[in-house]
Amino acid sequence: MNAYILAGIDVHKEMLAVVIAHIAAEGALVLERRKFGAMPDQLRLMAEWLASRQVQCVVMESTAQYWKPVWRELEGKHELHPAHAQSNRAPKGRKGDFADAERLVRRFVAGELVLSFVPDKEQRLWRTLTRARHQLTREKVRLVNQMEAFLEDARIKLSSLVSDLNLETAFDS
Repeated sequence: MNAYILAGIDVHKEMLAVVIAHIAAEGALVLERRKFGAMPDQLRLMAEWLASRQVQCVVMESTAQYWKPVWRELEGKHELHPAHAQSNRAPKGRKGDFADAERLVRRFVAGELVLSFVPDKEQRLWRTLTRARHQLTREKVRLVNQMEAFLEDARIKLSSLVSDLNLETAFDS
């Protein structure tokens, strides 16, 4: 088969506009368009449709976190590329879901898109755990400071008597 098959997905909160481009050896494009919902069953249908069309590469655009479930559904099945929304910006008055997805395909083929880096699954998991730990530590410090301020307002000088208001060690035994 001499054709290269590429999909462009314009990702929204509740809808995905998908354009599949069959790129022939001479550079001609044959396009297929289809809309899908963003719920898990619809994402599976989209993945099956892309697989049935023998899509090799998927480029997607999303301005929020809505790309993540799409990415997880397609990861390992296709070569995936997230594009910066600004690099696929439409000329004024030419905004449209399928037009955006088609422009993704055309600009990807032309090398005009700015692509984002998405780390592998394991690194994403470690990043999530590290961020959660950092946020929990910050929240703990905030609560201890809030507790000390509350005690000070009540004229209880507990921090003068106890070196650590954290009380973590009192409950560890």
